[in-house]
Amino acid sequence: MLPLVETDEEWDAVVPDETVMRPGAEDLCARLGVGGLPLARFPEGSQPVYAVGDEHVLKLFPSAAARDGEAEGRVLTHVQGLLPVPTPHVRDTGTYENGWRYVLMSRLRGENLAGAWDRIPSADRERLVTEIGEALAVLHGLDATPLDDVLGPGDWGAFVDRQRAGAVAQQHGHGLSAAWLEQIPDFLASVPLPRAPRGSLLHTEVMRQHFLVDPDGWRLTGLFDFEPAMIGDRAYDFVGVGLFVTRGDTRLLARLTKSYGMSVDPAEMLAYTLLHVYSNLPWYLRELGAPADGTLPSLAEAWFGTG
Repeated sequence: MLPLVETDEEWDAVVPDETVMRPGAEDLCARLGVGGLPLARFPEGSQPVYAVGDEHVLKLFPSAAARDGEAEGRVLTHVQGLLPVPTPHVRDTGTYENGWRYVLMSRLRGENLAGAWDRIPSADRERLVTEIGEALAVLHGLDATPLDDVLGPGDWGAFVDRQRAGAVAQQHGHGLSAAWLEQIPDFLASVPLPRAPRGSLLHTEVMRQHFLVDPDGWRLTGLFDFEPAMIGDRAYDFVGVGLFVTRGDTRLLARLTKSYGMSVDPAEMLAYTLLHVYSNLPWYLRELGAPADGTLPSLAEAWFGTG
């Protein structure tokens, strides 16, 4: 019941349209044995995701993102029960009509950490970032080789080279000013990055938005959204940490990296920020601000320094 979606234009026409999406989701739920339960679409996220009653979540992937759907199902199955923070349990995954894929998973409990952050006492914030650091350490310590066939990028050095070659164009496309753009090539050339690191399983979007917490005691109750997972240098995952978890708070980042067991080099972290698949430096500058001197080395210290 869902139409073929292979282009950006088809995506924009179909995916946001609940008059198209909802009948397909209802039909798939019926096929999966969870039909008749209340169906509510989550407003966040790039993919269509539905709460199915109180116990299930259905995530849909059009053919243009079918490989992401396969990756999410495989990664969630791989990490199930192995992390100190709960992750969704896969209940079913497979193909639907016209190239669509789905993952039916358990529904995690708790409140989104991003929405709750301003209400969380300082001491509890410190404990939460400690728990995040510990969870990341476990994630990165897992054997990722069973996922080699479904997760990229494969050759990490080649990936870094590709991202480096397109870094200026990517930021220009997001509207970054010339004063910042002209610094990027020399800054990236000055930062040595490993070409063949130990292959760690990376979430790649470690953000407050992807954690759930229990307001009764402020404990982590969930980590989700593994569709953009990769295998590569573990430092790459600290881009999201610095930008979206600790958000330039040097004290919190120091606590998180201590619990993880690894210090971070600010220049390396900003280099990976510029090389990240979804990098958008103008957005980050609006969110976190910039040092007065307007240089990338100072920006690295402001966002990824640990005091």
